Amino acid sequence: MLLILLVIFVTLVFTYINGFHDTANSIATVVSTKVLTPRQAILLAAVTNLIGAFFGTAVATTIASGLVDVHVATMPVLCCAMVGAIAWNLITWWFGLPSSSSHALVGGLCGAVLAASGNRWSSIIWSVPNGLHWWLGKGILWKVVVPMITSPIVGFIVGFIVMILLYIVLRNWRPVKVNRVFGKLQLLSAAYMGFAHGTNDAQKTMGIIALALVAGTVGGNFETLPGWLSFLKTPAPAAGQMLHIAAWIKILCALTMCAGTAAGGWRIIKTLGHKMVKLQPVHGFAAEATGATVLFTAAHFGMPVSTTHAITTSIMGVGCAKRFSALKLRVVERILWAWVMTLPASAAVGYVLVKIAQSFGWL
Repeated sequence: MLLILLVIFVTLVFTYINGFHDTANSIATVVSTKVLTPRQAILLAAVTNLIGAFFGTAVATTIASGLVDVHVATMPVLCCAMVGAIAWNLITWWFGLPSSSSHALVGGLCGAVLAASGNRWSSIIWSVPNGLHWWLGKGILWKVVVPMITSPIVGFIVGFIVMILLYIVLRNWRPVKVNRVFGKLQLLSAAYMGFAHGTNDAQKTMGIIALALVAGTVGGNFETLPGWLSFLKTPAPAAGQMLHIAAWIKILCALTMCAGTAAGGWRIIKTLGHKMVKLQPVHGFAAEATGATVLFTAAHFGMPVSTTHAITTSIMGVGCAKRFSALKLRVVERILWAWVMTLPASAAVGYVLVKIAQSFGWL
């Protein structure tokens, strides 16, 4: 029982860190355009994140039952996975790099499971294609790798197109009127971005907690629980069925992410909103609307995509529509390296932690 509580605690720590790490990405544009103060933006993001977390469970189901062998993902293994993800999130936060919490979580989970299985690569679900639609497939390829590549590309292209269209529509508007109108519209796009972030990111840790409860149930850890704790029992779903995510898991993760959001993340806000490209309210509106749409669409199909990738590439696309030289390529290069390193680095940390635990006889 103590181990179960430890897994839930570590997962909630990750959720809290995700709140101030990734939510900084979602509110960076509205702060940098001075439409809202950091305090106001964080409050808006906290509320919209909380609302978004209750919409759907497709992403949570993917994390809980579509990426790794649930029989290998025991509670000590999940602890190692989450610590690996937390370590990478804190490192990138310290250096102000908007890396992906989503991919840190997936990387930590895969690395820990691989180590726990004795380097049995089949313990990771690589690809379970679906003959009807590719997005219905399961596994790392269809739920992580393909969206990891396509979502930044879509974010960049759509952000570029939306901004070009806005330039055409607004070409005869006075700058003062553009700033006044889009300063108000950006309140809506910022709320939309926070909501979309909640629909995707809060569900990822719901999935980890559900996976821990499935592991505990399958492993017989809950057989001696008193009756009032029977709600912890979560049987593994039958083949072809979706895992049920309990209402108390949703509430716990949503409130924790909301608290983390309230803590803010000014280091990352400065990188996205000030260092990468100079933004006006119209640019912020285009970037937020684009990034939020990418996130919301991915959440609908159960794809744990990166909020960081979606909003950052949307900002890049908007910046390039302004003029290519508006992008500060050195900052972009640092961000891209953080993206490339996230999956392998967090996987390596999760792998090493499991091996250390095994050497001490804890696993």
